[in-house]
Amino acid sequence: MPTNATKVDPKLANAWKNKAGRDLTQAELLAMPESEYMNDKQLEYFRTVLEAQKADLLSNAGETTEHLREDTSIVPDPADRATIEEEHALELRTRDRERKLLKKISQSIARIESGEYGFCDETGEPIGLGRLLARPTATLSLEAQQRRELKQKMFGD
Repeated sequence: MPTNATKVDPKLANAWKNKAGRDLTQAELLAMPESEYMNDKQLEYFRTVLEAQKADLLSNAGETTEHLREDTSIVPDPADRATIEEEHALELRTRDRERKLLKKISQSIARIESGEYGFCDETGEPIGLGRLLARPTATLSLEAQQRRELKQKMFGD
């Protein structure tokens, strides 16, 4: 019996056996037995998800460069200029967050290759499919992440 609270559709229980990992749905992934945790198909699924996110972020970065280049015209009105500068600052902050996410994605792909993906850095226990589906770059189990956040809240970063 799976430990997750969702009921597994019996039709999905074996559907994963005949599919490539990249073609699996989230429901099929969750329907897999716990004994199959981080098998080749699950790893292939997460590699596909991570590589798609990486490609999307890299595409966005190129658009930002073009956008910033286009808006370099001199605007005489100070209010308009301030608005444009604020938009640029917001876009650059967003891209900085995406740059950090790109690093985490690359680290997650490396963890897949080394066989460490899906297991908590602190405890070595499985992170869980639900958490990885929500956040494919997770390196800590939910409990370990909560402990870390509590320590940061109590003692600062």
